[in-house]
Amino acid sequence: MAVTTQAWAELGACKETDPDELFVQGAAQNRVKSVCQGCVVRTDCLADALDNRTEFGVWGGMTERERRALLKRRPNVQSWSRLLGEAKAEHERALTRAGALRSA
Repeated sequence: MAVTTQAWAELGACKETDPDELFVQGAAQNRVKSVCQGCVVRTDCLADALDNRTEFGVWGGMTERERRALLKRRPNVQSWSRLLGEAKAEHERALTRAGALRSA
């Protein structure tokens, strides 16, 4: 289930980061993307940026160039929030099943 915009923003790993550090170019973007790696709301953040066609900054671990390429490859997606939320839920179910199999 997706978290509302206000809620996910408060839970972001970057919430204490100076916003100017999130809107960088070139190699500095990889440093910013590393902040996103373990973020619990990474999917919600990325979905929001894709749904709203956010042009600048690193959002959900993707640069603006990466997001533009994804949008170009998947022009028929109506709701990235729904698509990524469903994919995340399926991934979590698969992890749960794998853990149950290892425990058996």
